[in-house]
Amino acid sequence: MTYQQGEKLLDEVLQANIPLQNHQKVIFAVPFPYLIMAMSEVADEEGYHVAAQNCSDKKNGAYTGEISAEMLHSIGIKYCVVGHSERREYFLENNKLLAEKVNVCLQNDITPIFCCGESLRVREENNQNQFVQRQLEESLFHLTEEQIRTIIIAYEPIWAIGTGKTATTEQAQEMQKHIRFVLESKYGKNVTDEIAILYGGSVKANNAAELFSCPDVDGGLVGGASLVARDFIEIIKALKK
Repeated sequence: MTYQQGEKLLDEVLQANIPLQNHQKVIFAVPFPYLIMAMSEVADEEGYHVAAQNCSDKKNGAYTGEISAEMLHSIGIKYCVVGHSERREYFLENNKLLAEKVNVCLQNDITPIFCCGESLRVREENNQNQFVQRQLEESLFHLTEEQIRTIIIAYEPIWAIGTGKTATTEQAQEMQKHIRFVLESKYGKNVTDEIAILYGGSVKANNAAELFSCPDVDGGLVGGASLVARDFIEIIKALKK
């Protein structure tokens, strides 16, 4: 979207005046040029926040065109998407690099929204559990209990993004439960119960409530449907009460 289109979209969503409960959050992950505008839009809105879509793995230095976590922190950004499937696929970001991005975010008081998920090939080979487990272990298992509590996990079945395919509620719940089990095996149930695990694969207005009803689906990482105000409003309304 252009700046003007993005501003209009934010206005329309916020004008719906959806009251959020204490356990609910709506986070707008917008492109870098729109961050300050979006921050201004949500400044007086309870429960509404802004995230960057990415950040550099470097703390500072001569990396022309990169945006550091320190830069994001300096304008008040509290959340950053890390390891989105498109970053992994098109920009070849690997688990080790993403571990560094998680680190620099935490060092700057930014909560990483850490994305994980498998391709269609991995799913067809029935290796999705091992694949996602390796993503979690190699990018997050160096964190302390205190640090991992602050992380948001977003599971993206890559085969269900922008394809019109959606994982069944059973498939979504199965993987969300597996992610919680993997985290619990390292950090224990008390810690893991505090971690929000989102589902992100063709979440739409007409399936959000069903997906969010799964015991281990705490919310959604919403792509295309977030660009249509009326659809995104309905998804927000579908959050767990």
